[in-house]
Amino acid sequence: MPARQYDITIPDLTGKRAVVTGASDGVGIGIAASLAGAGAEVVMPVRNQRKGEAAVATIRKRHPEAKLSLEQLDLSSLASVAALGEKLIAQAAPIHLLVNNAGVMTPPDRQTTADGFELQFGTNHLGHFALTGHLLPLLKAGRARVTSQTSIAARRGAINWNDFQWQLAYDGMRAYGQSKLAVGLFGLELSRRSLAAGWGISSNISHPGVAPTSLLAAREEVGRAQDTTGVKVIRWLSARHLIVGTIGSAGLPALMAAVSPEAKDAAFYGPQWVGNVGGPPGEQKLWKSLRDNASAARLWAASEELTGVTFA
Repeated sequence: MPARQYDITIPDLTGKRAVVTGASDGVGIGIAASLAGAGAEVVMPVRNQRKGEAAVATIRKRHPEAKLSLEQLDLSSLASVAALGEKLIAQAAPIHLLVNNAGVMTPPDRQTTADGFELQFGTNHLGHFALTGHLLPLLKAGRARVTSQTSIAARRGAINWNDFQWQLAYDGMRAYGQSKLAVGLFGLELSRRSLAAGWGISSNISHPGVAPTSLLAAREEVGRAQDTTGVKVIRWLSARHLIVGTIGSAGLPALMAAVSPEAKDAAFYGPQWVGNVGGPPGEQKLWKSLRDNASAARLWAASEELTGVTFA
């Protein structure tokens, strides 16, 4: 079956500063490349310097004039998040786009962050919550759009209020679903709070559907020595353009949410095929799990307490 090519129109971003987490591979490098190709200065906070340098080289092959800067960031460490926030605040350059894209998925055994949080909740949600909070002055100065990348796992996800950190009984996929639901609830609550406080920030959410990224592949840092069966099946389907998306198409919903002039505050973007696992990007209805405003406010309060970061 011939490949389906999807794309979106990206406006001129000359003079805009963008921060994209998880830009060293997968969906993130495609988002960063597209923003840089449209003229934006792209800050790429990465955990692995070698992978970051390789990503910069890849993007510059495609866009020789790309304005890119690598920064150190480990989202599983609140100290690392704070250090990046301090560095960017010191640069005093307004941020116009923030794409909270990085993530970790389903370690076989329960792991914790440097601060003792369950790895997925601590990295995917709390790390991005804290980063956004630290960057709030720059986001306000740039009247920024913040796009937070949730996951199709959030559709049936739930917040484990009695055991945020999965200390009593660890279930990797349920913990992942919780972490990504938290990301989505945060993105929507950020929109409400910005509107109420007059921050001038717009915030929306996206998800990539299903694509053969490295999330389910062999990853030494999460204790996975071999590719999962799931990622092997996804690669097979993606290569034949069946049901699921490609790495390229999976990044388009976040890109649409972040830069399209038609993208809306508090809206949700994802692939448009049946089941939202693949296909062209577009706006979609919020899943029921994302429509719980009371849980979003409760999660925000808990996140402030856990991270020590407040959005004042």
